[in-house]
Amino acid sequence: MPKHQRRTTRRPFRRHVWSTTRTVFASTVVGLTVVAAFGFSTPAPTQSDLFAAYVDENAQTVSAVSSPVSVSGAVRHDFNATPGYETFIQGGTNHDWAKLVLLMGDFPVTDDNVTVVTRWMRQENFVDTWYNRNNPLNNGWGSGGGGGTGNYVDLVDAAQNAAEALNTLGRYGEIVTTLRASAPTDQVERAIWFSGWATGMYKNGAHWSYTDVPVVSAPPSAWGR
Repeated sequence: MPKHQRRTTRRPFRRHVWSTTRTVFASTVVGLTVVAAFGFSTPAPTQSDLFAAYVDENAQTVSAVSSPVSVSGAVRHDFNATPGYETFIQGGTNHDWAKLVLLMGDFPVTDDNVTVVTRWMRQENFVDTWYNRNNPLNNGWGSGGGGGTGNYVDLVDAAQNAAEALNTLGRYGEIVTTLRASAPTDQVERAIWFSGWATGMYKNGAHWSYTDVPVVSAPPSAWGR
């Protein structure tokens, strides 16, 4: 075959190989560039990474204590809550009414004082109906009836008037003194007998009962509820 024909047949083949080689090379370069750009790039640190690094750099250590350290206990102060009017009104019993009178009269609400007042209430009214006419002590002061026969609007009003009568009228001064001192019950009771609260003076105490006074509730209406 003539030379010029052989060259003619080989040149297209070489160009094809060279073209293919260049294509492969270019693809390889592009691929490596992509890998370099995306496959091996270091991502930016997150807030969590930065915080963790800060903690590592600023970590604190606790030194051992060579000798025991004594820690004194915390001081806890005692406190008391003083019952108010509403506490006794909500209680609603004869014992609560006695405490209400004492509180409104500025007398100590002690067991002895409550005992005396509840006994006094029993001398003036039957225990089961101690709230009769809303006037447990048959007090005539402000009740609109002479001789303690009047009525009060409710038991709260009755307690206010009983406390006011004790602190206003001079003949009840000994009752006030003994109640305020929370004196023994026999001293307060004697002051009541001879105060003139009851004209018969409870027969100088002969008609006075010393048994325990049971707890009896009054109807809510008697308390103005």
